[in-house]
Amino acid sequence: MLTVIGEALVDVVQSSSGIEAHVGGSPLNVAVGLARLDHPVQFIGRYGRDPYGDSVAAHLRSSSVMVPLPPDDKPTSIATARIDDDGAATYAFDLTWELPGLGARLPLMLQGATLLHTGSIATALEPGAAEVLAAVEHAHPSSTISFDPNCRPSIITDVEYARNQTERFVVLADVVKASDEDLQWLYPGVDPLESARRWLTLGGSAGPALVVVTRGAEGPWGVTRAGEAGITAPAVDVVDTVGAGDSFMAGLLSALVDRGLDGAQNRETLRGMPAETLAAIMEHAARAASITVSRAGANPPTRAELNDWMS
Repeated sequence: MLTVIGEALVDVVQSSSGIEAHVGGSPLNVAVGLARLDHPVQFIGRYGRDPYGDSVAAHLRSSSVMVPLPPDDKPTSIATARIDDDGAATYAFDLTWELPGLGARLPLMLQGATLLHTGSIATALEPGAAEVLAAVEHAHPSSTISFDPNCRPSIITDVEYARNQTERFVVLADVVKASDEDLQWLYPGVDPLESARRWLTLGGSAGPALVVVTRGAEGPWGVTRAGEAGITAPAVDVVDTVGAGDSFMAGLLSALVDRGLDGAQNRETLRGMPAETLAAIMEHAARAASITVSRAGANPPTRAELNDWMS
């Protein structure tokens, strides 16, 4: 069982062609992406008893994502995405992030979990961030931990706080993915690849096994303790970039799970991953992201779509 914990929200997308609403939230997108790639996955998050919350629940059900928490009485979170003429998205948020009482439920919810993924708003915005950190600490002895900071400077404006909070999760993570923009914001004036190399050393021998940096059209790059690799981004006609990084994350984790590398017992194997294997995993992830950017909204591919794309 794979577990994703984090925010669910509705992306209200504004572009020159009009306004559309799509269910989103970085962790939710990763959960849907994993489920569409045929992995059993549960999503631990919150949404309200309102029309937007109904759309969140329906979206999760349609991709066979399990949802152990019911909706609550607070409004469903909203992100307004404005798409420019080049297809790039900028965001404004109206959200609530908290999971009261989660700690008491974790032993049952995480029983049998071989991987826990989190990131973005869920790991930075209190009070929910503290609850997410507790969940990661609970899962760490038995599960692979993956983390994507997916920074939102419009929400978390204090870069020093964001940097410290991010590093708390990096130290606990086995698999870390960040965009070059994330790293440039967190560490101004530092080469993003150098920041990724430094993350690999956080926590000493107990730190991350691999760190991957997405760089848009330049293609992803990654580092493990056994080597580094970069690949060329697939050529694609971009409709918009909403959810691209989340599809990449889901594809990356899917490739690791397909190789039987999930579970805390595989940490040393992950740390010793050769550059050739890292490149193949990033290729799989990049193809998933390419399909997503070729169509509107955070709409990750199914395994059949990904297999067709790669054939």
